[in-house]
Amino acid sequence: MKRKNAIVLGNVLMGVGMIMMIAGVGYSIVNQFPDLNLPQVLENSALMGIFIGAVLWLAGARIGGRERVADRYWWVKHFDKRCRREHHS
Repeated sequence: MKRKNAIVLGNVLMGVGMIMMIAGVGYSIVNQFPDLNLPQVLENSALMGIFIGAVLWLAGARIGGRERVADRYWWVKHFDKRCRREHHS
C-alpha cells in the first residue's frame, strides 16, 4: 500500500472509530432517561460500540503511522540520556 493511501485509510479508520465511540457514549447516556422508552437490549451493543470504536481508532493510528511518533517521543523522554534531567554532582 502506498504511503498516501495508508494515511488516508488510517484517517478514515480513526474517524469511524471516533464516531462509533461518540455514538456509543451518547446512546448510553440517552438510554438512562426512562421517558424515551428505548430498548434495553441495545444498551450492551452501545457499550460494545465504544470498545470497537477504540479498536478502530488504534488500528487507524497504526496504519496511518501516527503510533510510532508517540512511541519515539515516549522513548526519548524516558530512556535517552541526552534528554533526561540528571544532576551532576
